[in-house]
Amino acid sequence: MDVIKRIIQLRDERKMSTNELALRSGITQSTLSSLLNSDQNSLPRIDTLMRICTNGFGITLAQFFLEDEAIEVLNNSEKQMLTIFRKLSPKQQQALISVFLD
Repeated sequence: MDVIKRIIQLRDERKMSTNELALRSGITQSTLSSLLNSDQNSLPRIDTLMRICTNGFGITLAQFFLEDEAIEVLNNSEKQMLTIFRKLSPKQQQALISVFLD
């Protein structure tokens, strides 16, 4: 898979500018532009790719690499809930899950 082409594809599907994607991702516009316009086969660092996926597109790395699958984008409330959930201990996470499953 061409990671750079995939980022561009997802950006274009969402009708986002490079600047908007950079802002959402928390990386500089110049860094993202350099990455997307690189003539070499340079790849983003994993932490950069994670920020682009999670913050920029609202998807996981797994979803990023699923080329033929539909990608469900999280809304802001869902992102906030996931952020909070990830900060909980495993015991707290299980307790929260059991509230909704019972």
